[in-house]
Amino acid sequence: MVSPTVNVVRYSALFSGILYGWYHRRTLFAEETKHKIEHAAHSREKLIEEAKAAWKRKQEGPSSNVITDPDHPQFDLEKLIASWDKAS
Repeated sequence: MVSPTVNVVRYSALFSGILYGWYHRRTLFAEETKHKIEHAAHSREKLIEEAKAAWKRKQEGPSSNVITDPDHPQFDLEKLIASWDKAS
């Protein structure tokens, strides 16, 4: 048999290890949660910036004065095709 002092040391070490593991796991989980929240916020900000840029481009409209309406009297098909080639 092992002396009672050795048993106390063993179980104290075991209990200390369990407490440390619990505390360390809780700390890691909190850091991971914080990182996920920051990543989600950054992703949302990036999407918002992209949407704003797309909306701005849409509001600016075509930069050239090419008429795309075929019923318009000044419609020129060659200019329209040339502008499409430049855009591609």
